[in-house]
Amino acid sequence: MKTLGFYFTLGWEHIISAGALDHQLFIVALVSPYLLKDWKQLLILVTAFTIGHSLTLILSTLNIVRFNSKWVEFLIPCTIAFTAALNLFKKKETTRSIKINYILALLFGLIHGMGFANSIRFMLSETQHFAVSILGFNFGLEAGQIVVVIFFLMIAWLMVEQLKIIRREWIVFLSAIVLALSSQMIIERISEL
Repeated sequence: MKTLGFYFTLGWEHIISAGALDHQLFIVALVSPYLLKDWKQLLILVTAFTIGHSLTLILSTLNIVRFNSKWVEFLIPCTIAFTAALNLFKKKETTRSIKINYILALLFGLIHGMGFANSIRFMLSETQHFAVSILGFNFGLEAGQIVVVIFFLMIAWLMVEQLKIIRREWIVFLSAIVLALSSQMIIERISEL
């Protein structure tokens, strides 16, 4: 139980902490086209991201794959910028675009998982409770993501439903902010390659 709690907290902080701006921005980019009524689609979307993130973490811990951390740290804001840009150019959600979002969340989860895998790999490989540790981390990660999603869904509800801001303008506003911040991260990290 102690191991589960420790890794749950680690997963939670991986999303909620002040140092997790890249993950928070990615979640905002994912969430911005959706409203509270779309909660089922969002839950699947966030879970797809967690699955990708977790798969990379497991493969790295088992020494099946290794990643150059500088490239990973550069690719993470690229995924954020791409997702935000996609929101800016997409006129409306269709069944096809929703499926594409799920695939992108899974693939981008793989990339985001690489970043954390490099720092946690040694800790996980030394534990005797590998499965419990991974499970705890994933539960914490998923719980943290859901809290961030709910927070932004509530803001969207306030803006779109209560203040009557046009939904498309809300999406453009959020996505433009995320695109600007992630572009700044890209510029900062490209010099480290």
